[in-house]
Amino acid sequence: MQRRNFLKNTAWSALALTGCTSLNKNSMKEKMPVQPRISLAQWSLNRAFFGGQLAVNDFAAIAKDTFGFEAVEYVNGFYKDQGEKETFWQEMQSRSRNAGVKNLLIMVDDEGNLGNTNDADRKKAVENHYKWVHAAKIMGCHSIRVNAFGEGTKSMVRSALIDGLGQLSNYAAREDINILIENHGLYSSDGKWIVGIIEAAGQTNLGTLPDFGNWCLNTQWGSTQYDKCTEVYDRYQGVLDFLPYAHGVSAKSYNFDDSGSDRVIDYSRMLKIVYDFGYTGYIGIEYEGEELPEPEGIRMTKTLIERVWKELSQA
Repeated sequence: MQRRNFLKNTAWSALALTGCTSLNKNSMKEKMPVQPRISLAQWSLNRAFFGGQLAVNDFAAIAKDTFGFEAVEYVNGFYKDQGEKETFWQEMQSRSRNAGVKNLLIMVDDEGNLGNTNDADRKKAVENHYKWVHAAKIMGCHSIRVNAFGEGTKSMVRSALIDGLGQLSNYAAREDINILIENHGLYSSDGKWIVGIIEAAGQTNLGTLPDFGNWCLNTQWGSTQYDKCTEVYDRYQGVLDFLPYAHGVSAKSYNFDDSGSDRVIDYSRMLKIVYDFGYTGYIGIEYEGEELPEPEGIRMTKTLIERVWKELSQA
């Protein structure tokens, strides 16, 4: 989202958080889709993929044929040996096209810290991400998702991230690919801090992928599934912080109660923030619960999103 829209959208999202949404509410609702656009994140099936019950190369067809999704998000961890193989990604693009599925982004982990305070190591981390930019381009994706990690004081890591993310965004801009920061624990789950880095970097293709769940400030990856985190950034504020720069939304889900609601994340409150903001992009399901089989968890998350969205559209 362009910077010139930032103040307008931030003002609107602040109203949404407080519930004061009477301003142009009717006209805004007319522009919102009656049904949300929902995609499937590959991590939702990580147990089946890692266990060999499903083939990672068949992800697009699985998403469409088994669950009815028409858009997907990939995880680079399943394709570590394929990163630089253009013919592989051309074949994957062909598979998704044949399945009638749109490729949205690639989530990139374990390629070095873009906020490394050592200049040489940071440069290496930036260059490690290049192959995923190329893969995303071949696949027809709009973005890659990265992590804003680094070791040191907040001010040290901030300076390093402004440089590292700036370098990578500049490179990715040549391929028309966005670089999206996900809240993934530690400093990266400080919503306002990340937004400050995006503004300081000044790259129009540098944005966010707000995740409903990863807001633990003192654990890498940021999971809040079992309420063990001792320092948590407010998840609802964090999503609100990120929305002005969002090119996607990651609907993390864990375990469900008897009514079909997530036991950790208040989906009615969370999706109201997303809806009232006027977000019309894809909402990607990322089921991470352990109590249900993955297919059931995915379907329950989809049902929950659709139910809450319908309630919001009728309110």
